Amino acid sequence: IRVWWCSKRVIMGDNIMTYNGGCSVAMVGKDCVAIASDRRFGLRQQTLACDNERIFRINDRTFIALNGLGTDVETFIEKLCFRLNLYKFRESRDIAPRTLGSLVSNMLYEKRFGPYFVEPVIAGLEVDKATGAVTPFVTAQDLIGAPCFPGNFVVGGTCSESLYGMCESLWRPDMEPDDLFETVSQALLASLDRDCLSGWGAVVHVITPDSITTKTLKARMD
Repeated sequence: IRVWWCSKRVIMGDNIMTYNGGCSVAMVGKDCVAIASDRRFGLRQQTLACDNERIFRINDRTFIALNGLGTDVETFIEKLCFRLNLYKFRESRDIAPRTLGSLVSNMLYEKRFGPYFVEPVIAGLEVDKATGAVTPFVTAQDLIGAPCFPGNFVVGGTCSESLYGMCESLWRPDMEPDDLFETVSQALLASLDRDCLSGWGAVVHVITPDSITTKTLKARMD
């Protein structure tokens, strides 16, 4: 009877990646990039907090959002900060977004047999040292570090299906920072309303070559 009960629980689908809920999205604009996430922290359908920070600032031009199991998120970001400090000590410069993507991918893949249950979303600005040109960069990875580089937007978390649809409908090339903020905000809020495991407010960071703008959004609290 115990074996049957355990098998039934597995069939019903206890996905550890959705245990604490949450979602994030990164979107490309004209010489700017935005990254946003919700602020809910829960245990399945039970909400424990609505001030959870899922996005971490790496440097002035690079941010990372970590979706997945809350304990693994805390562990992974601590190990990542350790690796970043070693990188800065050795290279005497801040890490670039594309290099950060490679570092995160390697860290996840080396633990592939006992993985961190996190799905990173990385956004930043690549600066060409020779010309000074700025190129927006976004990437997302799964829990063993397999990356994707779509060039327009990436999503992750429990409502990724809704986010894909909203971003495909609203995104357009060469958006200015204000338009990019409005687009990513509307896409995220519309998707949160269709998912019971995320929501309860959101935070948006818009990164430009000269500034970082952070805004908190109100969302449905039910």
